[in-house]
Amino acid sequence: MSLKVQWKLCWENQLERADHEELSEFFRKSYGPTGAFNAKPFEGGRSWAGARPERRAIAYDSVGVASHMGVLRRFIKVGETDLLVAELGLYAVRPDLERMGIAHSVGALTPTLRELGVPFAFGTVRHAMRNHVERYCHNGMASILTGVRVRSSIAEVSPDHPSTRTEDPLVVIFPVGRPLSEWPPGTLIEGNGSQI
Repeated sequence: MSLKVQWKLCWENQLERADHEELSEFFRKSYGPTGAFNAKPFEGGRSWAGARPERRAIAYDSVGVASHMGVLRRFIKVGETDLLVAELGLYAVRPDLERMGIAHSVGALTPTLRELGVPFAFGTVRHAMRNHVERYCHNGMASILTGVRVRSSIAEVSPDHPSTRTEDPLVVIFPVGRPLSEWPPGTLIEGNGSQI
């Protein structure tokens, strides 16, 4: 296994149809083992599940796509505070490179996050990924919040389902322009849109 990867940092409008198709296959293979439902949004060459990212960090190696993380600037509401953040999502690592870790993706994105002028980057992960994310948080570069619910819109509107969902994920906060101590208090984060 080689960790020799090349990162491509790009705006969403720089991706060609072939890029979306390659990423679509990558996400189906990455998310499929966690449940067929998780791979479904990526059918038909679609390379996003909910909100479309603004920027992407894509790692390539000799096999193809090795890792991916998407970024979308947005305002969220934390408790009573409106807050501009860079929402991180669409994180995946090809199964044969899983030890590559989230640190590599966030490290590749750091210049982009600074360029976007946000005080914090934030993302959510399943509780099953806690050990994976905690390794990155030990050095103080991020913090995991628990007991925080996240409400977001559902990307596909259906008369048979509600238009929003409230989840209880692990919330991961990365300081970009302000220290972690300035993250506002609150037990509910309102995403005002679909998650990426």
